[in-house]
Amino acid sequence: MTDLQTEEPQQPRGHVKLIYTGPVAPHWELRSTYGDTTVIEEFRARVMARLLLLPKHDPQFRRNKERVARDAERELLTLEWDLGYGDEE
Repeated sequence: MTDLQTEEPQQPRGHVKLIYTGPVAPHWELRSTYGDTTVIEEFRARVMARLLLLPKHDPQFRRNKERVARDAERELLTLEWDLGYGDEE
């Protein structure tokens, strides 16, 4: 067996929710329900650097959304998106 087969899934280190606040900048808010505050704050800084001035319909948002999701996965954070109006993507 390889290491990947024997490695058990790790527990999440925290949960974050990214909320689209509307068309007027800043567009995003990050809320955390649990987790290591240092990890969450470092993640928040990276997320805001990628998303702060991007509305959800900007083509760059789609690329950066994928980067944010990969970053959350690496940090073992569960990620929830609230894009408003029931059109979560």
